Amino acid sequence: MATRHQVRQSVISLLYALEMNEKNDNFIDDYLNEKKIRNEQKKFTLNLYEGIFQNISNIDEYLNSCLKENEITKLGCIERAILRLGAYELLFTDTPSAIVINEAIELAKELANDNSPKFINGVLDTLIKVKK
Repeated sequence: MATRHQVRQSVISLLYALEMNEKNDNFIDDYLNEKKIRNEQKKFTLNLYEGIFQNISNIDEYLNSCLKENEITKLGCIERAILRLGAYELLFTDTPSAIVINEAIELAKELANDNSPKFINGVLDTLIKVKK
């Protein structure tokens, strides 16, 4: 059974794939089966992914307001995916902000470059302040 962290890793991978190709539901099902993400964890994964997909312009607008010298479209794909996932969870779910930010930092440590964890922490921390 997949952990919530593994689910979030999968969401990052699906968001990355979405940027490289168009949305493909068959790919999503095949990918989740390959990663052994089933039942409740699959439902959680799809809720996060679909929520981000449906709210992406709103999420990007919030993130752009938190980025001082950048805009979300100019960031690397992985950093963009991590920020979108974190922003979605902060804005649209009841997941505690400390968990969201910690998960985003861990994902950045695993998947992105050395400067990304600090950068992502700063952007999501700013988002918490902006959304209040």
